[in-house]
Amino acid sequence: MTADSDTDHYTNAEPGRPRVAIKVDIVVIGAGQAGLSSAYHLRKLGLAPDKDFVVFDQSPEPGGAWQFRWPSLTLATANRVHDLPGMRFEEVVDTSASLVKASVAVPQYFAVYERAFDLHVHRPVKVTVVCNRGERLRVETDRGAFSARGLINASGTWESPYIPDYPGADRFHGRQLHTRDYRTAEEFSGQHVVVVGGGISAIQLLDEISRVTSTTWVTRREPKFRDEPFTPEAGHAAVALVEDRVRQGLPPGSVVSVTGLPVTPAIQAARERGALNRLPMFSEITEHGIRWADGSEQRADVILWCTGFRSSLDHLAPLQLREASGGILMTGRLATQVAKDPRIHLVGYGPSASTIGANRAGGAAARELKAFLDAPVNRGQ
Repeated sequence: MTADSDTDHYTNAEPGRPRVAIKVDIVVIGAGQAGLSSAYHLRKLGLAPDKDFVVFDQSPEPGGAWQFRWPSLTLATANRVHDLPGMRFEEVVDTSASLVKASVAVPQYFAVYERAFDLHVHRPVKVTVVCNRGERLRVETDRGAFSARGLINASGTWESPYIPDYPGADRFHGRQLHTRDYRTAEEFSGQHVVVVGGGISAIQLLDEISRVTSTTWVTRREPKFRDEPFTPEAGHAAVALVEDRVRQGLPPGSVVSVTGLPVTPAIQAARERGALNRLPMFSEITEHGIRWADGSEQRADVILWCTGFRSSLDHLAPLQLREASGGILMTGRLATQVAKDPRIHLVGYGPSASTIGANRAGGAAARELKAFLDAPVNRGQ
């Protein structure tokens, strides 16, 4: 990396001391599954870390969002952790020990992976904003400013929990939590918990909490359970549906709405003890619980919003990438390239949100971005 002392001075450093931006070809934002895959493939293409590309991660340690997951999420209950390119998960973690915490096993794997392929991940570094500066992109962070020709954004969703706005939420006397706040079911012992959401995380937490206290489960749509095995063909079909949306510039849809909920032994046990008695979504929140449109009420001490996450893209807002629909129009072989600005790739967004999708998307983004930057018309950037 080289300092560009002619054009990229910034004034948000110490007063009177402009901050010099460091020039680099590509900035990778995020070091979860998608970001590590992207960095690996950039190296395979001959690019050198800290010279041709730089990787920033705002988390304190390797592991992406996995390091923050609740303690009871083990390798047995987590969605499958797919291998990163070039190193199998089982080479680092004893996968036969199914009770190993996912928040321990995956960070361990990622840490070994970063060292093995010498990816030079810089952390904790928070990217605050990305702006267009003509032929280059200005990437401002809390550790300095950078001037890049291209960007691979793999910032994930963990930092953007979604809680829908419901009437009365501000007057509720109990606790309102999101999935990312959950630690253990025991903290709710003796309290009535309303679990909101129809995704896999909602089911897992409902299962745990219903074992120690009373619960109510509400969802916006009738949940779809999948009794048959989830085949590769079903996976490809699900990805295709999500990809179709982002190629139209629409916001990515919910994965579970496409795949359905797998009926695991734990889910079957929860069914048998009556924990999966789903109710439709309430219409408002009261001081002491929830109320439906027909006037019926349920007292509650806790509302646990398992309502998912949104892509963490606020730092890209100045680039004005979104369409009127609220989504981002995507192109490229695996729908990672932003149509409005082909210098920018989003991995872990839309069809690449799954761990296996993130691996493939990282490779596609690295190859397509390098080819674009190497094109004669772009070499002067």
